[in-house]
Amino acid sequence: MEAALKKLAEAAGIEAWYWDIHGRLHETAPDTMRVLLRAMGIPANTESDVEARLISLAEEPWRRALPSVIVARENGDVEVPLRLPADGGTIRWSVRLETGEMQTGECDLGALHVEEVGQGGRIALRKLRLGPLPIGYHDFHLAAAEEATSRLIVAPRRCYLPPEFSSRKCWGLAAQLYALKSSGDWGIGDFGHLQTLIGRLADAGADVVGLNPLHALFPDAPENASPYSPSSRLFCNPLYLDVTAVPEFAESEEARVLAASSQVTRLLHRARDAEFIDYKSVTAVKLAVLDCLFNSFDATSNGRGAAFRAFVERAGQTLDRFATFQMLSEHFATHDWMRWPAACRDPASGFVSELRGRHAGRVSFYKYLQWLCEEQLSAAANLASRRGMAIGLYNDLAVSVDAASADHWSRQDLFVGDARVGAPPDPFNEAGQEWGVVPLNPFRLPALGYEPFIALLRANMRHTGALRIDHVMGWRRLFLIPLGAKPAAGAYVRYPLDDLLAIAALESRRHRCAVIGEDLGTVPAGFRERMAAANVLSCRVLAFEREHGRFRRPAEYPQLASVSAATHDLATLGGFWGSEDIAAKANLGLFKSPDEEARARVQRADDKRLLLEALADESLLPENVSPADVDRLDWTPELASAVHAYLARSPSVLFLAQLDDLAGEAYQANLPGSTIQYPNWRRRQIRTIDDLFSDAAVQRAVTAIAGERAR
Repeated sequence: MEAALKKLAEAAGIEAWYWDIHGRLHETAPDTMRVLLRAMGIPANTESDVEARLISLAEEPWRRALPSVIVARENGDVEVPLRLPADGGTIRWSVRLETGEMQTGECDLGALHVEEVGQGGRIALRKLRLGPLPIGYHDFHLAAAEEATSRLIVAPRRCYLPPEFSSRKCWGLAAQLYALKSSGDWGIGDFGHLQTLIGRLADAGADVVGLNPLHALFPDAPENASPYSPSSRLFCNPLYLDVTAVPEFAESEEARVLAASSQVTRLLHRARDAEFIDYKSVTAVKLAVLDCLFNSFDATSNGRGAAFRAFVERAGQTLDRFATFQMLSEHFATHDWMRWPAACRDPASGFVSELRGRHAGRVSFYKYLQWLCEEQLSAAANLASRRGMAIGLYNDLAVSVDAASADHWSRQDLFVGDARVGAPPDPFNEAGQEWGVVPLNPFRLPALGYEPFIALLRANMRHTGALRIDHVMGWRRLFLIPLGAKPAAGAYVRYPLDDLLAIAALESRRHRCAVIGEDLGTVPAGFRERMAAANVLSCRVLAFEREHGRFRRPAEYPQLASVSAATHDLATLGGFWGSEDIAAKANLGLFKSPDEEARARVQRADDKRLLLEALADESLLPENVSPADVDRLDWTPELASAVHAYLARSPSVLFLAQLDDLAGEAYQANLPGSTIQYPNWRRRQIRTIDDLFSDAAVQRAVTAIAGERAR
């Protein structure tokens, strides 16, 4: 039974073991195999279940003349696998290119080499070679004993790289959009702030603005603010709307009166001055004013109304289901759709259709919000282009969505709903991590011709010059944890890397969007090399770039990489120097023992000394500072500039400074291992964008970065 179970798990892509970051071997328990198999739609409770499914999996490919999808590469022969009667015969085939052009042909099966036989020798696998085809999404049609159709994807071998990467070293700044601040804001950073930031950076000669994921979250639970646990990766968070920039604001007296009311004015003043975002109040005010704008909006007009209708038509059922989910979350006072009436858990049910009709106005309202997001994000991207930024917006794609999300509700067949994505033991958490997001089902993706993955890339590459893929190792394998189990009970599950990478290259080329793979943590052997061969930039972060007891010197960084001092999950430079992250973990009880905290502090002291030695080796230490001063040295803007110059000196094609580091912020955006105990995703910038870029120290730092990148 156990041998058969392991064989079935292997066939389903569940790996039998893995090595953790400390070099320890972990074997996947039989119970984990059973639960994950069942979650993927493969019964495995009994011996008969296992044996029956093994037979079914072995026979399944032989039941179809063509696979659901064929993925080929540009400038090479396209091979079409055919499983047809072994006695041969003549077949006719056609390819409908995505342009509508047709290519047809005829072939004698007897002239094709038999690769394999199945079903007792009755069916033979042969490969039909078509020759090169243009890149794109085509349809292959077979006319034989039985007719069959397969999606045929022809992709480039490499992702797009901006032409500037071949002539110079690009740079920019990464920011948490919600944290940006201005003198008259509404308590949260928005697309208006983004335009201001673009203008400031373009003046300095920067090429890119990096952002946190802009994915839609949960208006009914605004405190669930993590952009990495979204409701939808296909749509945008309307809290980022610059309300006063919406054209309807000038036309809606109701909206202007509400925005100027004493109650709203007091609330906005309080929110504007707060250290942390009051998501509940900001959401209430913004949605109330946006509701007024929608009430004044004429969707039947020939101007903006026509543009809105065209947007809705293009977005189709995907937008309709998302907006319906938002309406139902409002109607039932919770987005947790497992708590809705049973009939509403199925988006195609008659009851959902009835409620959609009864509340059509609210459904249209949520579609309107997405249209406004599209307008304002597009305007920001166009501004970056007009100002000559080589890359423009750098977007971020979260690894998946929350279990109680719109995306999960809308397409439940796409997800392994009884599993969660996480990570095995690593430096962030010795017990492993469970991220609360649901994984895509690797079996469903090819069965659907990869349509959901294509749609996901298109939604996130639109308007962007670079897309960061969070935990890109998930394209090869994801660490899945049975629902309710501890991370130690998880296992790696394989995904179709070659196909996903090919599709990413195709969409990257078409959107002129570079791809950056967040490859931190447990990285499989050879994975970075595979990504580099496909022109996917590696993420290189100062804290992790060390070997042989030293920080890597700038010249040792790879060329095809995006380099930064830190990430949202790590201490800022000032926080690193002052051990603010260690103090926060200690205050929250995240260390297992006082000894572990003490070791962390000793290690940090050593890290600081090594950093000063690295800066000294590059002649970047401020005057009268030496590594021997480490114990009595305070963090200064001069030291921050030295670190930025150090990283900017690397040969890597892209360098991103963190806005928090330029601003001298001491606290990081997110503290891994914490939830409500730490103000994750809530902290606002201390200073406004204008004040920050008027600071002489910030100006010197930006000038130094630009100078190093131009060398």
